[in-house]
Amino acid sequence: MGGAANGHAPNGENGHDRPACNGGEEVELSYFTEFTTYFAYTLLIAVGHLRDFWGRLTGRTRFDTLKPQRARGGTARLAPLLQSWENFYTRRLYDRIIDVFNRPICSSPSAWITVQCRATDPETSELEKTGATKRCLNLGSYNYLGFADDWLSTCGAPVLDATTKWPVATGAARSGLGTTTLHRALEAKVAAFVGKPDAVVFNMGYGTNSTTVPALAGAGDLIVSDALNHASIVNGCRASGAAIRSFAHNDAAALEAVLREAVAYGRPRTRRPWKKIMVMVEGIYSMEGEICDLKAIAAVAKKYKAYLYLDEAHSIGALGETGRGACEHCGVDPADVDVLMGTFTKSFGGMGGYVAASTDVVDHLRATCPGILTHDAMSPVMCAQVTRALDIIDGAAGDLGRRKIDDLKANSNYFRAELVKAGFHVYGDYDSPIIPVLLYNPTKIAAFSRECFK
Repeated sequence: MGGAANGHAPNGENGHDRPACNGGEEVELSYFTEFTTYFAYTLLIAVGHLRDFWGRLTGRTRFDTLKPQRARGGTARLAPLLQSWENFYTRRLYDRIIDVFNRPICSSPSAWITVQCRATDPETSELEKTGATKRCLNLGSYNYLGFADDWLSTCGAPVLDATTKWPVATGAARSGLGTTTLHRALEAKVAAFVGKPDAVVFNMGYGTNSTTVPALAGAGDLIVSDALNHASIVNGCRASGAAIRSFAHNDAAALEAVLREAVAYGRPRTRRPWKKIMVMVEGIYSMEGEICDLKAIAAVAKKYKAYLYLDEAHSIGALGETGRGACEHCGVDPADVDVLMGTFTKSFGGMGGYVAASTDVVDHLRATCPGILTHDAMSPVMCAQVTRALDIIDGAAGDLGRRKIDDLKANSNYFRAELVKAGFHVYGDYDSPIIPVLLYNPTKIAAFSRECFK
């Protein structure tokens, strides 16, 4: 298990101890666990195919994709919009335990939430609200620093004031009439906070990666991406038209092997050198809870003259003594990371994202990035929320921001340690707010969620 085995390394200047930035170790499973997990998936898939076969044969099924075209009342000349195999997982696995997903809440997404109870309609098999509610402990939120809990006292006044002075939406892209003084002020604060000359903000975190990467790389370039990078990075890389190679997760030695080969052999067939090489990593990996081995990776990228792009969606505001992310936590100069990307949906209690880099790079994005040219601008009201949250984290409200960061770290480490002590298999590193617990067997997914809901 990653956290428990990491030990502690001294933090140098401030004298505090913190866990070393090492990836989580592989959890050793018993043969019984492996066998029952594979057997359960095999059984679910086999039974699903059997039920699909019976549905196609008899037409007695509630899924339209399994019925003949004429039975659906559609036009026979049209190809099916959804093929039966394409949504097999949704139909035969997800739908069987759909009650544990998308639980609607009717309260603030704070530490304690009010969840609406649902029951399956016997006629339609659809989930319907019963009218009852239940108060539950929130273990699945992005509310890292607790702004959802104390919003009225910490951020409410300036944000509510912004609603009287600014529209909810600008009705335009940033490149048109969508840029306000609030956007410019926020960009200046973000750049100063992360230690870069300039920054630009986007309306959506996912869209920040998926539209920025194609603006920075293209044909003739090489992107070297961590094997477990987020889907927004993966889709941005695919849309760029650049060649893509992956390296073993969080492994600086594997990265060096890929870069050495890329530099030595160049492009396929022609052997001409790549126009540029860009390394893509995350500060905290969102599914594994592991902190990037940034110091070693930055050194390798610098050695081979490759650009380094760091996604800090989950680490900005959550890692480091003052919340400045993976660079601060790992002791890396922000100047050694060419592009710093982050989102406002986690630690800042808002939405949207940013890219911080040199002035030339940011100006290039403002002129070429689809997220700036064609996407609606970030709401001015949301700019006010993120600006206020950033001020608190940066110390404008006394020690409140520092206490929030310290509480997040203490709570995360305590929760992780207690899970390990209780015998759970937990991935990730200490200090990470993402704590994945491995259930393995698919039948446990619904059981675990339903028991927690009780």
